[in-house]
Amino acid sequence: MNIMSFHRTIKIRLAESFLGSMIGSMIFPFMAIYLSHYFGTKNAGLLLLINVFVGIIINFYGGYFSDQFGRKKIIVFAESLRFLAFFTMMLSNSPWFHAPLLTFFMMTVNSICWGLAGPAGQAMLMDVSRPEERKAMYSILYWANNLSIALGGVLGGFLFKNYLFELLIALTCTSLLTWMLITFFIDESFSPVKSADVSLKGQAIKMFSTYREVFNDRVFILYVLAGLLVLSMEFQLTSYISIRLADELGEQNIFGIKFGGVEMTGFLRTENTILVVFLALFAANLAGKWEDRKVLLYSCLIFVTGYSVISYSNNIWLLFTGMLMATIAEVVRVPVQQNYMASLPPEHARSSYMAVAGLTFNVAMLICSLTVTLSAFLSSFAISIFITGIGVIGILIFILILPELDGRTKAAALETAKEA
Repeated sequence: MNIMSFHRTIKIRLAESFLGSMIGSMIFPFMAIYLSHYFGTKNAGLLLLINVFVGIIINFYGGYFSDQFGRKKIIVFAESLRFLAFFTMMLSNSPWFHAPLLTFFMMTVNSICWGLAGPAGQAMLMDVSRPEERKAMYSILYWANNLSIALGGVLGGFLFKNYLFELLIALTCTSLLTWMLITFFIDESFSPVKSADVSLKGQAIKMFSTYREVFNDRVFILYVLAGLLVLSMEFQLTSYISIRLADELGEQNIFGIKFGGVEMTGFLRTENTILVVFLALFAANLAGKWEDRKVLLYSCLIFVTGYSVISYSNNIWLLFTGMLMATIAEVVRVPVQQNYMASLPPEHARSSYMAVAGLTFNVAMLICSLTVTLSAFLSSFAISIFITGIGVIGILIFILILPELDGRTKAAALETAKEA
């Protein structure tokens, strides 16, 4: 793929990701409220759980199919299906027709689409980029993603209740635009080696063999594990930490403004969002001043320290300081961490590797669920030690694999230079 095609691909992926994420953030974070209203809280939780597990399972198929048949084909198919799902959701919540159960089924179809297109989209970015371009590319994508989620979340909070139909119209139109951009303006980034027709059973065996190769890649699996252990600390903010602050933080008064633990959680999330949006564009330049290995380790150490403070302290200034430390470390770490990740998968199995890496979010959420359960039996100090210990284990794993990680990264860079 030439440089013009690379820049076009990045710009289109950035634009469609920003628009889709912003509109989606106005709707999907609030769908739990929608489902609980129509099906009850218990049933809503079960439906959302089904939705998550369907997405996890399809994620593996998406990764494998992308490596077997090409990235663009899978993405175009997923976006076509997504458009039909959003169009049906729009009709199911229109002034003329109302079908909550059909809406849930279309949410599940959307999860299937994410599972299919997610690994292919990440692999496509790796296909079209060179190692020296990736930190800047991931910094911009990270900034755009956070900005779109922040804007979408704020607007959705005001519009979701009374303007769901209009939001779904916007989501459907955005989905159609995304399909058109990907179908007509993006080139295929990976052409798999043609092989003889394989039976359904043969494909299943081949898929199993592919993922066995991925899970046998010790460095990659440990890298993913270390990343999710560190990431899980951030997810604690909206689970255990928010519960703890609501229970433990008494009424505070700053400049005449009174607030409690629930509001404090909102302040911390707002601080994180503002800092990320402000700093993320400079992350690649900041990280580029030091060696990647030092950036990764020191940023993880500062990140873990920041969230350790947040997990235990009830002093609002310490909480704000902890979030400041954690967010700066996060902004610097993300492009470096993703750059390392992009160097690990072999070209023929990039989507399959990304499918496994995509489990990070789900496993991190499971860790958070376990933490909330343990908090019913352990003290706040013990839970803080538990959360901090998880982050420290992640750092130790990074230290363990860094020599091999650097070796793999240099080898991938040399291979890319030869092909260029």
